[in-house]
Amino acid sequence: MAAPTLFSAVRDLERLRQIVGVLVRHGFGEVLARTPLGALVSGSSEARATQSVGERVRLVIQDLGPSFVKLGQIASTRPDLIPLDVVRELKKLQDRVPPVEFEQIQQQIESELGGSIESLFEWLDPEPLASASVGQVHRARVRGDDGVEHEVVVKVQRPGIKSIIERDVELLYLIAQTVERSVPDSRIYSPVKLVAEFDRSISAELDFTLEAEHAIRFAKNFEGHPEVRFPRVHRKWSAKRVLTLEFFDGQKVYAAVDSGFDPEKITRATLGIIIKSVFEDGFFHADPHPGNVILMGKADAPVIGLIDLGLVGRLTPQLRDKTIDLMVAAVQEDYRGIADALYAIGTPTRKIDRGAFEAEVGVLAERYLGKPLADIEVSGLIRDLVGGATKYGLEIPPDFLLVGKAIMTVEGVGKEISPQFDLYGEMRPYFLRLMASRYSPERLVPELLRSAARMSSAATDFPVQAQEILEDLRKGRLEIRVREPALSQVFDVAGRRIYSGFVVGSLLIGSALLGASHSWAASAAFFVLALGWGGGHTVQAMWLSRRKR
Repeated sequence: MAAPTLFSAVRDLERLRQIVGVLVRHGFGEVLARTPLGALVSGSSEARATQSVGERVRLVIQDLGPSFVKLGQIASTRPDLIPLDVVRELKKLQDRVPPVEFEQIQQQIESELGGSIESLFEWLDPEPLASASVGQVHRARVRGDDGVEHEVVVKVQRPGIKSIIERDVELLYLIAQTVERSVPDSRIYSPVKLVAEFDRSISAELDFTLEAEHAIRFAKNFEGHPEVRFPRVHRKWSAKRVLTLEFFDGQKVYAAVDSGFDPEKITRATLGIIIKSVFEDGFFHADPHPGNVILMGKADAPVIGLIDLGLVGRLTPQLRDKTIDLMVAAVQEDYRGIADALYAIGTPTRKIDRGAFEAEVGVLAERYLGKPLADIEVSGLIRDLVGGATKYGLEIPPDFLLVGKAIMTVEGVGKEISPQFDLYGEMRPYFLRLMASRYSPERLVPELLRSAARMSSAATDFPVQAQEILEDLRKGRLEIRVREPALSQVFDVAGRRIYSGFVVGSLLIGSALLGASHSWAASAAFFVLALGWGGGHTVQAMWLSRRKR
């Protein structure tokens, strides 16, 4: 009777039945039957033999609604976990849902901002500009404290969406855990890990104050870069579920190209934005698809406006350096360097055959890099390298995969609007400059100072720490415990040697410090004690070892 226990923690059993029913309808009933969820299976599959697994997965997600569409979009960025044919289908998912009635939107705004629509806005369009799973956007006009009117967009969270998503996430965890336990083969796709990543991403998108902070940080990072703009946040009209931003009066990418904007300049400018934000700032737009790019300015001098800043990626300085190493190795066609950088980026989940891994990377890299520059497909190289790393047991950090997704998106759109654009050639000099700047005096001197400070701190703390360890040893408070009885004799001898080592080391350090302060007699005495202690304990250890034999 596993099923009642399993389902007892589920708050919405009817929704779980609905999810199971959709999975069965699209041909996944056999998998569910191998799990405790099989108790909920009823009906037969309607999946056609001509449909691929990827198509059926996409249809399931579309049928299950907004939460699952978001999950599918996030899953499409994980070619290391999801089969490539499924990833291709997931990329087709469009976040389009019917708009919410304006009366509900009005109630949400007034509840969040604490006033009536009329008192808050000079004008607010009841017709939505866009509608998505988490929120919808309306154009509006506000009057600032200086009396100047500003054209804005108001992003409003769909009423009740938070509880819907929380319910679905709870059920997704349940399903993922059940499938992983009952179908061992599924573990290679890490269902629980994928749901956890979705949980983290969607939770961030549900808090509009985070998106406001992201917009402010991006604007600060790109001060002095007139070719890119991020919407100004109007905090007076913003809250956790309502966000009011500057309205960008421009065109989407394809419309801009049709109206005369230079597609090569658009692609080059967008690539420059991605590279700077990723490799210089370590803070980047994780979803730069064409719908989130607004073209402004003149046709010969485009200004890129980036919107929808809820989903961002972050790279630590260490991961940034490792990623630069990978890119530089790629542009130099250094196959072993690519393997080393990828190994440094990932986390081994099992013992890795480095020789076989390097050979795999060499074959993959040669497939892409042994071509004319204009023919190199950077997105394919990244995708296959990540797949190769996963095959050999290297777990790649999610934020690195978001970098790959951003570069793939720019390459995909760039080649669509400007087929001759050479992404690899554009990236190459940039990464070589980044590598050179890493070893510049401006960067090396602060790093050397930090290292020196850490070494100085360690040297200062060591005598005190050694004294505490010796005091614990003297009073019998320091113990070494082992679970294997056969090792006790080894640790007995090792413990005596460690103890002797601490004492001798401390006496030698004391001798050196006394010598530095010109206390020569005391220094010599400490040195003699160190020799005596060390020699005596060596003889004692040899005698004990011989006696135990």
